Amino acid sequence: MATDLSTLTTAATKWDEMAGKFKEHETLYHDKVHTVTLPASWVGESSRAANAMFDITLNEYKKAQTEAKAMASLLRDAHTQFVDLRKKVESERDAAIKDGMTVSSTGYVTFDTSKLDQSELSAYHHDPDYQRSAQEKAGSWQSRIDNAVRSVCDADEGFEVALTEVVKDSVITDGTSNGFNGQAKGDIEQYEADEGKDIALRVDSGDATAHDYQELQRLFRDNSGDKVFSQTLLDNLGADGTLKLSNSLDSLAYYKDKKQSGQYLDIQKGLATTLSTATKDPDSAFYKHFRSEMQKAGTEEFKLDGLSKIPNERVRGYQSLVTLMQHGDGYSGQFLKDTADDIRHAEVSYTAKGNLDSVWALRDKFSGGDRGWFANDPLDGVLGIMSHDPATSTAYLDPAHSDNLKYLLHGRDWDTVVDHFATPPGGTTQGMAVTAEDGDVRKGFGAALEAATTGNAPGAYHPIGHHTTAQASILQQTIDTLNANNQAQELPKNLTQPLAHILTSYTADTHETFGYSASNFNPPDDAGGVWNEKQGAHLTVSVNQLTSVMRGIANDPDAFGHLYGAEQVYSHDALAAIPDNADEDAIKVPIVKNSRAIGAYDGIRSDIIFDERFKKTQWAADFNHGIGSSLGTALMFNPVSDLSPVGDLATKSIDLWTYESNKEHTAEANLAATKENAQTYDAGQRDVERMVRQWAQSRGHSIDSNYTQSVVQDGQASYSDGRNYALNHLRADR
Repeated sequence: MATDLSTLTTAATKWDEMAGKFKEHETLYHDKVHTVTLPASWVGESSRAANAMFDITLNEYKKAQTEAKAMASLLRDAHTQFVDLRKKVESERDAAIKDGMTVSSTGYVTFDTSKLDQSELSAYHHDPDYQRSAQEKAGSWQSRIDNAVRSVCDADEGFEVALTEVVKDSVITDGTSNGFNGQAKGDIEQYEADEGKDIALRVDSGDATAHDYQELQRLFRDNSGDKVFSQTLLDNLGADGTLKLSNSLDSLAYYKDKKQSGQYLDIQKGLATTLSTATKDPDSAFYKHFRSEMQKAGTEEFKLDGLSKIPNERVRGYQSLVTLMQHGDGYSGQFLKDTADDIRHAEVSYTAKGNLDSVWALRDKFSGGDRGWFANDPLDGVLGIMSHDPATSTAYLDPAHSDNLKYLLHGRDWDTVVDHFATPPGGTTQGMAVTAEDGDVRKGFGAALEAATTGNAPGAYHPIGHHTTAQASILQQTIDTLNANNQAQELPKNLTQPLAHILTSYTADTHETFGYSASNFNPPDDAGGVWNEKQGAHLTVSVNQLTSVMRGIANDPDAFGHLYGAEQVYSHDALAAIPDNADEDAIKVPIVKNSRAIGAYDGIRSDIIFDERFKKTQWAADFNHGIGSSLGTALMFNPVSDLSPVGDLATKSIDLWTYESNKEHTAEANLAATKENAQTYDAGQRDVERMVRQWAQSRGHSIDSNYTQSVVQDGQASYSDGRNYALNHLRADR
């Protein structure tokens, strides 16, 4: 903290001056000494010998200038880094003091009780919770200051690496031994990258020491986000060397030295960050060269010790690349798309050559605890990484710009092109392998599909959103393709949850589709496929298509329950939005829509009764759990808050309605799967009656009036239409 850092720039100036002096001596030597051998009067062996020696000396003057200038550059580079990093230490210290801490001259942080008044001090001494809170806050500030100080230390060690290397003459064919360094570089990060390459080679050969691994950690930590270091290191290693280093680290972390796995995985994270930083600019010469190298290495075979019990089994480069990428984040969208494109090209080319198995084929399982960390399906793996960037996911899957979505939904043979070859029954590694799906098959695709269609990070149920044309088009094609290939009612493995998450975001569209019971969601007459209005883009799917997809989701009762609950909330909001002075049509239309939509969902539930695969009681319990969790997201759906009945409808009434409704539905689900039960389903009729009566009561209408009875009858008739239409469609397919 007290060091005068300006001495670094002062020294740099002296080194520049030194370079100038060497230039003067070079000129003098050239003119007064080197030229002596040039006159034609001096010939013979002595002349040639003198000329050779004079050339060496003249070259040393040139190399001395290079080394001196590089040293000056390194000093200025260090000055810039140290000034910036020390400011960060000072900033953290000042912020800690402002937050009620004291910071000693050695950086030790404690809670400052001197700033407390008498009552606060008394409270502190007598309240253990207060003391614990203060200690935790002090601990947090201690970590922040420690990290800031460590960054200075890391930079200082990096400077030491550069100072050590800049004076080394690595050229042994220039007539000198330990002469000046004519290849000296003026960038600290370049020297650190060179050191990183040397360590990587020792890691791959098994000769790395404990200090090597610590230094590799420091290198990645010190240069996180530094473009020069990242590109220089990967350029030094090449695609092959990068993959070998990653494989060696994985082997150490998961098999050879599990006790130190944290250190190896931290280095992997640093290497992944280096990859992310180096590939930010897709127009750079480095990017184009590295991608070209990876396209070759991506299908080459590499060893990964410990991964498989199969003798001499090798992994492919793209599998190792994506495994490495999973440790990092912040990749550029273009790099993710290019990597996905290159992986797809590799697997299609392999199949086109007549191979019956997969270029990614490996024996054994690669999901969960069974090597789930390894990206045996690199395309699915890179899609999983891409899902953290919704905009890139949308761009990659947009059917207006590529056939990627079509390939992933139907063109790709997931059964044989990417799935592992399992060992035969009994676990032996001998004999004919059989093809089997991994437990995490399509996990990455499902996540990318969710991000692409909703614009949100995957893994959760989403609020009703404003969707772009591209987002809606991806979902439109997904629904169309699944139906066209008879996959909708039995969705491909691991797509059920993502589609449930997606359709929650599209509840407004599914409500309208089921509510109209028409061939599509009432688009303008000239619309084809996805259509737009001021609220965003909308789907154009038939009731049959949507019913089939919903039935596929219903194989997961919890997921379907969440969708059902979202529809219930949306229906309530639609009733709440009816103006007090609305005419008869303005009242009946939303009630009819609601009833018909709920009826469609119940038609799908009804079909479960006829499916002997399900234990009805358990299905109903899981379904109700889904509804219960969906009601916790009710606030995601925005009712018209300036209408007085909304609060009652959106809170109290919904709880009562769903409780009574689902209690009856659960009971009916346990009845025998008879034709009579499928046709009547009385719980749904009572459902509609409750909905209308509660709405009418909230608006001051008599629940027994002819008017209310008429609305109930319209709703019940629409409910039957929606339910029977959905059920008949599903039963007809069987």
